[in-house]
Amino acid sequence: MWIKRDDLNSAVCGGNKVRALEFLLGGVKRGDTVLTVGGAGSTHVLSTAVHATRLGAGVAALRWTHDMNPVAEIVSSRIGSIIPGSNVGRSTLLALARARLRSVTSDVRYIPLGGSSSLGVIGHVNAALEFAGQIAQGAAPRPRTVVLPLGSGGSAAGLLLGFAIAGIDVVVVGARVGPRMFVNQRRVLSLARQTSRFIARITGEPLPDIDTRRLRIAHAVYGGAYGRPLTGAVEASEMLRGTTGIQLDATYSAKAFVAALGEARTARGGGPTLFWLTFDARCLTN
Repeated sequence: MWIKRDDLNSAVCGGNKVRALEFLLGGVKRGDTVLTVGGAGSTHVLSTAVHATRLGAGVAALRWTHDMNPVAEIVSSRIGSIIPGSNVGRSTLLALARARLRSVTSDVRYIPLGGSSSLGVIGHVNAALEFAGQIAQGAAPRPRTVVLPLGSGGSAAGLLLGFAIAGIDVVVVGARVGPRMFVNQRRVLSLARQTSRFIARITGEPLPDIDTRRLRIAHAVYGGAYGRPLTGAVEASEMLRGTTGIQLDATYSAKAFVAALGEARTARGGGPTLFWLTFDARCLTN
């Protein structure tokens, strides 16, 4: 198994969300207001708050309750310290509706759930192209599978499209962390195709078709609820931390690591498994 250290893609609070925010926060300046949504312990909300405030913008976030774990509690506390008065409601749908209404009635920069829009997904297309360059330079072998957490779907969609553009024959495995109704293959493929059309419209260049066989969802690591720790993930996380110093979170990366271990153990040739590390533990303290 190899690990893509996407947690180190920013000097401050890195991780997969920074990839999308590089585009979604484009043009934001001091005095602007950024509005986003997410769960109480959302790393997306935290990352948005950290990087928007670094630009001098104000941040508002509408959040909702879900199963919590120790890292999610710390994330929620950090969000509260950066966004005073960021209350947590009980209804996901109400929070999303209120955010959408405010986005069209107020002068705010709206960042969608998880940053998963065509514009945000471009950041993850870039990530795939970056990794393709690392393979070409001999820094890493071509993997058989790339495993990462699957929530709002933007990261997986971007990698799927980016690898297709780079001509890399690899299967993207999304470790599902949310309810199947909202976290599924159809959503990822839809985001990838929307982004492909978006890029083609801007550049005037045709992009390759998305091969649906290059996307697989790992449902067994869900854990039963968003934010609920997965049985067995604690031991796997402690093993990784003891050998590499890498800290995982129970909501996303620990579940994906369990899925990656399963992929590596059942591999029958064709290259190693790549675990795409999306969580930056520095966000908890810096």
